[in-house]
Amino acid sequence: MATEQVLVEERMEREAYAGVLRFYELAKKQEWQVRDMPWGDLPPIPETKGAATKVARRRDMWRSVIMQQLQADELACEMSSQLLNIAPDYEAKLYYSTMVQDESRHTEAWLKLAAEVGGEGERDPYLDELAHMTLEADSVEEKVFQMQVFYERLIISRFRLIARASRGTILEDLCNRLTTDDGIHHGAGMAYERVLLQGASKKTKQTLVDAANRLLPTFVDHALWRPKARAFIGRAMQARDLERLKEDLEIGVRLAQSLGLDVTDVQLPV
Repeated sequence: MATEQVLVEERMEREAYAGVLRFYELAKKQEWQVRDMPWGDLPPIPETKGAATKVARRRDMWRSVIMQQLQADELACEMSSQLLNIAPDYEAKLYYSTMVQDESRHTEAWLKLAAEVGGEGERDPYLDELAHMTLEADSVEEKVFQMQVFYERLIISRFRLIARASRGTILEDLCNRLTTDDGIHHGAGMAYERVLLQGASKKTKQTLVDAANRLLPTFVDHALWRPKARAFIGRAMQARDLERLKEDLEIGVRLAQSLGLDVTDVQLPV
């Protein structure tokens, strides 16, 4: 009877990971290849007419957009590889095996697209700093929350904005593909974080809040940073950027609350 009870308890415990496994299966089903994209059939970025200086300026602007996403996915390769190595549960390891492939494929696509528009551009120093904060976080719970629950959720809306502004281009096609992939990443992260936090101590949960307070000021710097190629747009869009930043932070708070975290001590810097 004791053995039978243990087996039942183990089965019920593993059933908590069913959500993670559903996203694992979905990730495999949605997998695509860079060669599937319409290279040569569509322009890489929106085409601009007019004086050579105007064309060059717009091209540099779009190149900076591509560079920031390339940088983000290069860093995501490191973070997802780390999660694959340290996740304690085999269901999560299965999922992270697909996420590593996704982020590697995204990086390949951004590299190819960057080459078509003149190469890489200026890096966002705050994005590098955020990534290292996540890579150096002490617990799996922190890493999953920061990367999948928070960052992956926010980038989806960015991809939609870029896609709407680049109709009929390779850039739009790529952003639409990544919107789907990152939606899966976010969903899997939410499912896994719920399991991780179910039996977590109050101390463990508090470390997530403490980590958020350390991370948020740098996140604000990242959200408002613009490379030189987009500085003129940054000035014109400052009010909208601040509004979007506030929305992003509020989304983060709601996500934390939905996972049962006490966000009373979170200090929003905006």
